[in-house]
Amino acid sequence: MKIRSKAPLRLGLAGGGTDLNTYCDIYTGYVLNSTISLYVHCTIEERDDGKIVLESSDMNQITELDSSLSLTLNGNMDLYKGVYNRIVKEYVKKPLSFNMSTYSDVPSGSGLGGSSTLVVAIIKAFTEWLNLPLGEYDIARLAFDIEREDIGIVGGAQDQYAATFGGFNFMEFYENKRVIVNPLRVKNWIIDELEASIVLYFTNITREASQIENEKKSLLSDEKSLQAMHEVKEDATKMKEALLKGDIRLFSDILGKSWEAKKRVSNSISNSEIDKVYNLAMECGAYSGKVSGAGGGGFMFFMVEPTKKLQLIHELNKQQGEVINFEFVKDGTKGWRIVQ
Repeated sequence: MKIRSKAPLRLGLAGGGTDLNTYCDIYTGYVLNSTISLYVHCTIEERDDGKIVLESSDMNQITELDSSLSLTLNGNMDLYKGVYNRIVKEYVKKPLSFNMSTYSDVPSGSGLGGSSTLVVAIIKAFTEWLNLPLGEYDIARLAFDIEREDIGIVGGAQDQYAATFGGFNFMEFYENKRVIVNPLRVKNWIIDELEASIVLYFTNITREASQIENEKKSLLSDEKSLQAMHEVKEDATKMKEALLKGDIRLFSDILGKSWEAKKRVSNSISNSEIDKVYNLAMECGAYSGKVSGAGGGGFMFFMVEPTKKLQLIHELNKQQGEVINFEFVKDGTKGWRIVQ
C-alpha cells in the first residue's frame, strides 16, 4: 500500500514575526496569511524488511536506516526523523518499516514556510497510514513541537497552522503556545481581484530563515525593533479589514507600510538585491511589495494595477529571479491511500 499527502505553502501577508514566542508570549501576535497552489508532497510505501529509507528528491538526499523505536537526530534529515520519533513514541509504540519520499514545488529557503510545511505533510501521511486520531489543531501543534522543540529550529508558528488549515486565516498567538486560527470568508470576487493584482517573484536567493528569526528574537530588547514589531502586528489587523471589504488599494498601501516597518526590525530582512528589485517594481507601476517570510531572500510579491501586471512581469523576468504563477487555495493538508 502507498500513502500520499500534500500540504500547501503560504504567503505571509502581514504580521510575520509576531508569532515568535519571545514576542507573542508577552504582547500577543497577529498574523494574516493565505495558502497558495504550491505544495510539499510526501509518499510512504510500506516495507517488511526492518528498514527505513528516507528520500528528499528535490534536495538530492537519501538515507537508509535500521528500523527502531527512535532515530538519532544528527543533522541528516532530522525533520523526517523527528516526526518518526514522535509518531512512534506517542502513538504506535513499535518500530515501523517504510520508504518515504518527499519533494517541494519550490526550493528550500524560499520564504513560503517550506520546512514547516514539509513536517505537516509528513505527519499527514503518517496520520492517513496509521489512522491516527489527529485533527487540524493537533497536527499543527505536533509539527510545531517537533520542529521548534525536538529539533531546536528557531521560528514562529504561523507556517504549521497555515499548511494544516489552508485558506485565508487571521491567526492569534498567545503565551504557552496557545493559537487561535480564524478562517476568513473572503468573497470569490475579492480573491479573483487579489490574484489579478499580485505578482509573485522568486529572487533566486535562498537563506536560512532560522538565522534571521534568531536575530529578530535578540533584537526585541531594542526599543526601535520592538516598536517596529508592534506596527507589523497592527498592520495585520488593518489588512484583514481591507481584505474582507475588498479594498485592494488600501490592502496594498498597508502592505507597503508594513514592509517598511519590518525592515526596521532587523538589517538582515532586506539587502541590496531585494532593494533593487523592489525599486524596479515601483518604477514599473507597482503599488507596494514585500518579502514573504523571514526576509533576506526567497519570494517577494508585489501589488499592481492588473492592467500593468504584464509589464511588471516582463521587467522582473529580466532580473536574476523569475515570476511564478499561482492561485490561492482554500484547502489545507490532504492525505490519501493508493490500494494496489
